[in-house]
Amino acid sequence: MNLITNHLSREETDKEIVSLKVDRRKLAKRRWRGVADDGEEFGFDLPHPLKNGTPFHETESTRYQIKLTPENVLRIPFADQKQAAYYGWMVGNLHFSADFEDNAVIAEDDPAVRQMLERNHIQYEETTGVFEPVIVSHGHSH
Repeated sequence: MNLITNHLSREETDKEIVSLKVDRRKLAKRRWRGVADDGEEFGFDLPHPLKNGTPFHETESTRYQIKLTPENVLRIPFADQKQAAYYGWMVGNLHFSADFEDNAVIAEDDPAVRQMLERNHIQYEETTGVFEPVIVSHGHSH
């Protein structure tokens, strides 16, 4: 097993890219273990969590990189920026993170989020995708 303590630069390479697929909750940790698509095992002991697409190890012929696994998400279409901000605030007010597309807010598929959307008669779509929520801060108070 290879122990990873830092990431590599994202510069282009002509090496074969091998993915290590990981869910976002595990990726948010600094210490964890994973197995790449070629069966190579890695342990991670990092100063900060890695992000999707980050290269973390290479050999003479191969570069290993992180690949987030898709998960169930809710896609909440919006008509304008005001509506986008409102929907993002609603999701955040439930203490859930959101991601944003050009015309939709993306939220974790959770019963509390579904209930809030249905209670407010807000249309949404169930879908699957890589969820990379925007992280603005880690704390607040009421």
